[in-house]
Amino acid sequence: MSFSSTAKDELIRLPLGKSCCILSELSALTQTSGSLALRGLGRVQVTYRVENTALARRIFMLLRTQLNITAKLHFVQHSRLGGRRSCVLTLGDQDSQTLLIALHMMERDEEGHISFKRTAPRHPMTRQCCRRAFLRGAFLGCGSMTNPEKSYHFEWVAEDQSLRQTLAKLLDKSGLPVHEHVRKGQNVMYLKGAQQIADMLALMGANQAVLEMENIRITKQMRAGANRASNCDEHNSERMLNAADEQIEAIKLISIQRGLFTLPPGLQEIARLRLEHTSLSLNDLGQLMDPPVGKSGVNHRMRRLMDIAKEIRATLPIYTEERRNADD
Repeated sequence: MSFSSTAKDELIRLPLGKSCCILSELSALTQTSGSLALRGLGRVQVTYRVENTALARRIFMLLRTQLNITAKLHFVQHSRLGGRRSCVLTLGDQDSQTLLIALHMMERDEEGHISFKRTAPRHPMTRQCCRRAFLRGAFLGCGSMTNPEKSYHFEWVAEDQSLRQTLAKLLDKSGLPVHEHVRKGQNVMYLKGAQQIADMLALMGANQAVLEMENIRITKQMRAGANRASNCDEHNSERMLNAADEQIEAIKLISIQRGLFTLPPGLQEIARLRLEHTSLSLNDLGQLMDPPVGKSGVNHRMRRLMDIAKEIRATLPIYTEERRNADD
């Protein structure tokens, strides 16, 4: 199974969440995996088509839990695509209207008449949890990422302009500026850089994928820096690497629990530099900052990061239990 599929499976297994989050995730999945058919006489039909059976089950449960809609599920075999099978979820006319009204794609006037909204559908996402749910649904519906052992690339293939605008706005609010280009006639939005992708995974709730990616990244960087480390004095090198490991562990904890984008700019910069240059000294890290910062300034910022990580650990059950056992 690919790294991208593993991350998606982790997200699919997450609890459905609150009512507002379910609607946000459904909004993204409807825009990425759904289609709308006009059947005449004011009738409409919404259909979801996905290749992942587990994702089809999640969509089914989202609809039933939030809107009491029971979709019909069937499978389609594709003879031209190597025999791959798609899962198709179909909603009846009344259920389709219920869904589209809930997602602000249709509206009911004072006389009870139902019509499509003239403006682009904008499901309200005023809460951070709802924005995370929408990003999760968009990734499940039209996203993918490369294996971090080979390269760092995270993308959405999004043909709908309003969807691209929504994604760009949500990512910008999360401190993740996104890039866009056209590839083979398809509109692609993407993130580059290991830390941006790790932040994205953490934002969606794929914490296990974040840890696996961080382990891969650190292993790669340690291998790349092995030759440099071998030229250092053994004692100083070991002490420096141990300190760097503690700093990296603290930064990873902050990234998973809060996201590095929540840190002040100065702390964000030194945190990303430490993750990208695991074997550099504090003095060398300071020279990479813009503008450069002396060793004492870097050390001060590292201590602040360690203090933040310490505060986080104090709130986590696994750490409080270990501390209680140590006291006993």
